[in-house]
Amino acid sequence: MRALQGLRGPRAPSLPLLLLCFLAALRRSLEHGLSTAAPFKSLPVQEEMMTKYSNLSLESHNISVTAAPFTSLPVQEEMMTKSSNLSLESHSISMTEHSNMPVEKNITLERPSNVELICQFTPSGDLNSVNVTWKKGDKLLEGNYLVNATGGILYTQHRVAVINSKQMGSYSCFFGEKKQQRGTFNLKVPEINGQNKPLITYLGDSVVLTCKCQDCLPLNWTWYGGNGSVQVPIGVPVNDKYVISGKHANETRLKITQLSEDDQGTYLCHAIFELGESEGHVKLVVLSYLVPLKVFCAIAAEVVLLVAAILLFEMYTQKKKKPSDDGKEFEQGEQLKLDDSNGIENSGPRHRKNESVGQ
Repeated sequence: MRALQGLRGPRAPSLPLLLLCFLAALRRSLEHGLSTAAPFKSLPVQEEMMTKYSNLSLESHNISVTAAPFTSLPVQEEMMTKSSNLSLESHSISMTEHSNMPVEKNITLERPSNVELICQFTPSGDLNSVNVTWKKGDKLLEGNYLVNATGGILYTQHRVAVINSKQMGSYSCFFGEKKQQRGTFNLKVPEINGQNKPLITYLGDSVVLTCKCQDCLPLNWTWYGGNGSVQVPIGVPVNDKYVISGKHANETRLKITQLSEDDQGTYLCHAIFELGESEGHVKLVVLSYLVPLKVFCAIAAEVVLLVAAILLFEMYTQKKKKPSDDGKEFEQGEQLKLDDSNGIENSGPRHRKNESVGQ
């Protein structure tokens, strides 16, 4: 038995020892695995945010580059796109070198349109030596006009696309430097014609105020009333006192009933167009019925005073004339008496003479 035990060799390790060795190897492998994976799983927070932010900025940059050509058109190109379908109006003025006063022309625009402004200038010298400039109000326009010379006349042209109220105003062309000749185009919306003379009416009556627009159709009308500096819009009728008609026509009317002294004042009719606004004025005067009576009494008093003055003057002239007439009558009577006495005295001697002659 001992011989057999020596032939078997060293004794095999026990089971607990094998388990301990296996656990130790497993622990070493786990530690090695955690140490190699740590750089990927335990990044600092700041580095992780930077990595995410770099990815987001790259995506945003790509989107803005592809969307820019479609969403950020230049303003001038956008205006040209809007004005491509508008009608074209051409207006011109002529000037000479000896013109003493600026030449102006009013242009009425109701709706958006392309406007072509042309200035013609006839100088006495060389056409090429004349300086040409354009201004909108006081702002210099650079590179937005053309200059051409034909047959001794200098032409300059400026085209403007009027699509809103910003393009309205005054456009002026200038020729020369020291002594400038100026031509001006005034772009305006249509004028509103109110009533130039005050409208006079009486207490308790009704009145109709009218405003007109010649050859145009405003988008809307608005009436404003007030007897002071503050103008109040007139909209919803109050006890049927106000009635507005023609809100979308070339004429608007405001009817006011049961007039009182508070209704007296200046009324504004406000018209709205696509290119701007315009307004007219109507002045209303409300009188009491005692006012014409006072006027009548004043006129009657003046007539009475005039008649009394005439009568007094006639009486004075009659009194002044009567003594002189009485004096003349007295003198005439005395003269007649003298004539009669002289006739009697003269007849006496003649009678005696005749008697003596008979004897």
